[in-house]
Amino acid sequence: MKIYDDKHIKNVVFVGAHNSGKTTLAETMLYEAGLINRRGSIESRNTVSDYHEVEQEKGNSVFATPLHTEWRNYKINIIDTPGLDDFIGEIISSIRVADSIVTVLNGQHGVEVGTEIIWNYIDRYRKPTLFVINQIDHPSAKFEESFKSITNLVGNNAVKIQYPLIVDGSQCIVDVLKMKMYKFLPEGGKPEKLEIPEDQKDTANYLHNELVEKAAENDEKLMELFFEKGSLNEDEMRKGIKAGMLNHELFPVFCMSALNDMGSGRLMGFIDNVAPAAADLEPEQSTDGKDIIPEKNKPTVLFIFKTVHQPNLGQVTFFKVKSGELKVNDKLVNSRNGETETFNQLFIMDGKDRKPVNKLTVGDIGATLKLKFTETNDTLAEPGHEMTIKPIQYPQPRYRKAISAVNNKDEEKLSEALKKIHSQDPTVVVSYSKEGKQLIVSCQGELHMAIVEWTLNNIHGIEVSFDKPKIAFRETIQRSSNANYRHKKQSGGAGQFAQVHMKIEPWFEGIDEPQGFNIRGKEEVDLPWGGKLVFYNCIVGGAIDQRYLPSVMKGILEVMEEGPLTGSYIRDVRVMVYDGKMHSVDSNDISFKIAGAHAFKEAFLNANPKLLEPTMELTVKVPEEMVGNVMTDLQSRRSIIQGIDSNDNYQILKCIAPEAELYGYSTDLRSLTQGRATFKSVFSSYQPVPNNVQKELVNH
Repeated sequence: MKIYDDKHIKNVVFVGAHNSGKTTLAETMLYEAGLINRRGSIESRNTVSDYHEVEQEKGNSVFATPLHTEWRNYKINIIDTPGLDDFIGEIISSIRVADSIVTVLNGQHGVEVGTEIIWNYIDRYRKPTLFVINQIDHPSAKFEESFKSITNLVGNNAVKIQYPLIVDGSQCIVDVLKMKMYKFLPEGGKPEKLEIPEDQKDTANYLHNELVEKAAENDEKLMELFFEKGSLNEDEMRKGIKAGMLNHELFPVFCMSALNDMGSGRLMGFIDNVAPAAADLEPEQSTDGKDIIPEKNKPTVLFIFKTVHQPNLGQVTFFKVKSGELKVNDKLVNSRNGETETFNQLFIMDGKDRKPVNKLTVGDIGATLKLKFTETNDTLAEPGHEMTIKPIQYPQPRYRKAISAVNNKDEEKLSEALKKIHSQDPTVVVSYSKEGKQLIVSCQGELHMAIVEWTLNNIHGIEVSFDKPKIAFRETIQRSSNANYRHKKQSGGAGQFAQVHMKIEPWFEGIDEPQGFNIRGKEEVDLPWGGKLVFYNCIVGGAIDQRYLPSVMKGILEVMEEGPLTGSYIRDVRVMVYDGKMHSVDSNDISFKIAGAHAFKEAFLNANPKLLEPTMELTVKVPEEMVGNVMTDLQSRRSIIQGIDSNDNYQILKCIAPEAELYGYSTDLRSLTQGRATFKSVFSSYQPVPNNVQKELVNH
């Protein structure tokens, strides 16, 4: 296989809403370049990109799939991504390693919800971006409306390179960069190159001049040249367009029909000649702020952006060469764990097909098998030149369920399978709730969870069931209370005896020391589950020997691990042990532990116990016209609106919401806003549960 230098390697990622035609476009580009001799289709389940069984079964992309094509002495690495934001992790990791983004729109709908969500990430990374309005030959296609939706998204820096035209019943594309018209046969393929018709020259000239001005704006020398000549030639325009894309201030717009092979060759030509390569971008930065220079004579550095576990292959690791060159049998060091990895094999991947290569140069994307110590987001570098590239930041999960194996014998197998799923998709987060005694899987949405279930069933052979996660309530008290407990047990030899008197009170930061007690000792315990226990030794006259007090506290802590209201953890209590009795023979540690536990439990129940619930700081981004419905829904969830900010055509709602009321919120919000709203949540604090809710929970 031909080895390309860094100036002739272009890495593009196809993004766009569901059904915009990304996979079909990738298939058409591979066909046009002669890398496949017939085009597959989604319906026939035989595309190069959607090769996973689950993708063929569901009829849509689930994973980001690296491919490549070769066009006029350039290598174009393509990553075809899913269109549903449940799989946003696949999209983000692909955007991270792309040099340019190709955003594909369905010409019938223009910018859709999925496009808006993805654009937020493109904009955050400020990646060079072009737009493709696809399906222009569909009877319901609306090119001008689609273009207007692009300008609404990115502003007036969107500029037409092409527009569609029907001439004598044939689909044509007018290209205002080359000032030519391409006329296609009904079956597509190589077009006939023609002069622009007379009745289109005014429109084409206007758009050409607009393109010239936009190109000139991005380079001072070009601007001077433009003022001097009044125009720019095609090469000068290409230079200005590239500069604008690199500045994230120019967004070229193309049109095509990927399904009927109209316009893909011209798009590939633009990617070759104009779209930035890795060497054109700002250098990647290490976590300590150093630039990683993308040159092949520099030390080799790789960034791992994707991991796949395949039943027949094991772990497949995808990487981008950030500097230097990687050769077969090279040894690199993983900066995260210091382990050395040997690259026994190197591949270019086209879907499931592997093409062995001997080396990969800076800017290229490749894969290898069976690395032992490496995961997504790791950096590998030459020994002595170790560094860590800033990791991909994945969004927080929005949907969670408790999971268990139907067959108890599969529990260990389930745990291992979920580790592999997380390794492959870091947006699937697995945790264990000690309080609820549940294994929790968190992900991006219902469909995402369905893919997790499918993978467990079909790849790992584990049947699972899902439940609602239990809420991690806390228990505390609202007033002071006294109690004493005598523990007495007599049997054959030595018996057990202990009596403990205590007072308990609510604790809060800054509280005054307790009054009316002779405080002889104080111990503060920062509880693992949050909050505090403050324990005072107030014993006078030796009623209880000093050595038994740790046992009393141990008994209290045991009760605090399983509160008497709902079995939840107790927090924020202070205890004054002020009296008691002991026996010279029968008293021991276990006796005082039991007495301390019983006295504390009794006092707790008499201290007006209160249930606390976890609340979340919720931020919802919602289109202006849908704010009312979303606010009404939030208020029905016992949420407290704390503020509203504006952001373009969106409103940002900030509120505090009980975690118990947010189960299924991802699905409900999507339904309420046709998928146009997004949200994120982080833990806020524990707050008292309303009395009616507490009563229901305690009686449950």
